[in-house]
Amino acid sequence: MSENLHSVNKNIIKPLSQALYDYDDKVVYQAIKKVFAPDAKIQLSYPFETLAGPESLYQDIYQPLHYAIPDLERRETIVIAGTSEDGSAWVGCCGYYTGSFENSWLEIPATGHQVSMRFHEFYRIENGAVIEMQALWDIPEVMMQANAWPMAPSLGREWHVPAPATQDGLAVKHDDEKSARSCKLVADMCHSLGHYATGGVEAMQLEKYWHPRCSWYGPSGIGTGRGIKGFRNWHQIPFLNGMPNRVGDVGNGYIFADGDYVGFTAWPGMQMVLSDDGWLGIAPANQQITMRSLDFWRCENGLIRENWVLVDLLHVYHQLGVDVLARMREFNKARR
Repeated sequence: MSENLHSVNKNIIKPLSQALYDYDDKVVYQAIKKVFAPDAKIQLSYPFETLAGPESLYQDIYQPLHYAIPDLERRETIVIAGTSEDGSAWVGCCGYYTGSFENSWLEIPATGHQVSMRFHEFYRIENGAVIEMQALWDIPEVMMQANAWPMAPSLGREWHVPAPATQDGLAVKHDDEKSARSCKLVADMCHSLGHYATGGVEAMQLEKYWHPRCSWYGPSGIGTGRGIKGFRNWHQIPFLNGMPNRVGDVGNGYIFADGDYVGFTAWPGMQMVLSDDGWLGIAPANQQITMRSLDFWRCENGLIRENWVLVDLLHVYHQLGVDVLARMREFNKARR
């Protein structure tokens, strides 16, 4: 992907990014009409799911969020562009929505305090417009800040996940050779993870791919792990204990790189059976489920130094017959 095309595709979504930073209903509506093709496919995390189109993104998603957070502001920490193996062009954005949480949203009780909600948003570009959007919003993070999370506590660290340590996520300089190396490193790592089923932990060769001081920034409900030890203790061991047969990259997955950064999006990205020890306090249902996981990685000197991960946990619970939002309402129905 040339530097020129790389910049052009980033600029296509820039009107939307700018409109969402200084949120104004009319400006956001016009930006959505400008950026998205009229028949664009838009897929968001549970409970939103696949929308009717760009109009629904404005009316059913952003307007209610803006009502809950009147000074709504979308802050980006990473913006990358690249081309996947199938030739599709993508722009990936990582960051968080923030503002003062003044009115309830999805029946999450308002706090009157500043709130933050992480997002991973991937936009597929074709003929100068967005034709597909795959996005996860960390809704459990909002529940936690409202003291309304009704499920098991996280094993990892819950905190305000930072921007890249190098602070260059918004100023990525595209380099074809560097991008190819980064993409291969992450793709090889993901492939190596699949060796667990036949060879255990040693077969995954984590030290070959991950920096000793890596940070794995998981979603709220799982939390952050520091170093390979933290990644294994607070995410990988419980995950594999509960779903040892998980298979990655199902469906239509897209991986692309931009300099030191790599993005991956799929809807879904994994399939597995919840068995053995269960997961996140969920009893083993011996039921097959799929999982949406949208990722950003930052590579440094041939190793992965940072990994931002969002998983649609509410969709996982939903597949297993657990209505997290209903459970939250029961926990909080006496609050004033």
